[in-house]
Amino acid sequence: MDFFTAMEVSASGLATQRTRMNVASSNLANVNTTSPDGEGYRRLDVVVRSQRLSGSIAGHKAGSFNNTVRSAGVAEIVEDQEPLQMDYDPGHPDANEEGYVAYPNVNAIEEMVDMITASRAYEAGITALGTAVNMAERALGIGR
Repeated sequence: MDFFTAMEVSASGLATQRTRMNVASSNLANVNTTSPDGEGYRRLDVVVRSQRLSGSIAGHKAGSFNNTVRSAGVAEIVEDQEPLQMDYDPGHPDANEEGYVAYPNVNAIEEMVDMITASRAYEAGITALGTAVNMAERALGIGR
């Protein structure tokens, strides 16, 4: 694997983890959001997929190894179809006719775990990127 391939794989992972952290932040920010129509905020989830580096610098090289190197990418961001949490609070301004308020299907603990996981994966990507840069610098230093 060359320097550019290592950078591209690390960069794709960093972008994916940043998206995961942003979605988890959005979910946490809306944990108590309600709406008068009863169809409030639904938890968002990131679907991650692997993809070939065919459109990259590495994808133009020949060889079976470069055909197996994959990067990460966000396939889509989907709404969780679990039912909203219905709480009885007839005094709430967004309560329905029966007195129930529809709260998002967001679990704050689960979102914090997702955010910590994405943060750790981001840190690992930064470390891998730093290692690739360090190896490239040392390779350039061999000729001195």
